[in-house]
Amino acid sequence: MLLIADSGSTKTDWLYIAPDGTRTELHTDGINPARDTREYIYNVIYHQLLTQLSQTLELEAVYFYGAGCIRPFSQTVQSVISELLPKCSVEVESDLLGAARALCAHEPGIACILGTGSNSCLYDGKNIVMQTPPLGYILGDEGSGAMLGKTLLNGLFKGLLPESLMQDFTDTFNMTLSDIIQRVYRGPAANTFLASLVPFIAKHHALPAIHTMLVDALRLFIVRNIAIYRHKELPIHCVGGVAHQFAEELREAVASEGMIIGHILRRPIEAIVQYHLKENKF
Repeated sequence: MLLIADSGSTKTDWLYIAPDGTRTELHTDGINPARDTREYIYNVIYHQLLTQLSQTLELEAVYFYGAGCIRPFSQTVQSVISELLPKCSVEVESDLLGAARALCAHEPGIACILGTGSNSCLYDGKNIVMQTPPLGYILGDEGSGAMLGKTLLNGLFKGLLPESLMQDFTDTFNMTLSDIIQRVYRGPAANTFLASLVPFIAKHHALPAIHTMLVDALRLFIVRNIAIYRHKELPIHCVGGVAHQFAEELREAVASEGMIIGHILRRPIEAIVQYHLKENKF
């Protein structure tokens, strides 16, 4: 009846809702049309998704939300799904609009993604009306997993964090400074590597130095991305692994800027399903 996708660059979560309301969650490789070819996208959907999904004749609508799904790139995903599922209504939108619909539904608010990267928008209950460009992990992405990993490494190797933390880092990762420089500056997907340090940060989040680092990083996200919307009366809703993992620090950072925290979700897909079930009265 209904198929919802929440896609990142490495993994896509799909949720199929059958006519009797039964939910089936499926997973495929990630799809990012700003990066991936049409052939790759076709192969992922045809060989990985449809082989798991036997009830395609019952499908009425597909809603695909993903990284890189802005025009003109989103049209590639749209054409592939329409070709493979010609009887379905197909809508392809950005992961940010998916987050806004999951977090705010039909109410105005500020919707944020805090995961490997970060993003935010001002949402009027129907559309994104303003967005601060995230600028990626080199120029921006404040509050993201990549930025937290970068801040951790900076503090460790410049001696700004406790020596005991440096010892645990060395024991855990067995990486020298030379190894890290090689991995960040010459290896692939440096942002993913930096974000992979978030579990180590979470392990030590009760340490005063790490707590302060987290709150400061999340405050920087608010100051540089949220304040420009000039709507302190609106709640700040967040989705993503960083937001969920560090909810306490996020609440503290938001309160310190005189703003209101709203919903905090790890994943948006179930809330997106509820949005569309209500919107379309399936």
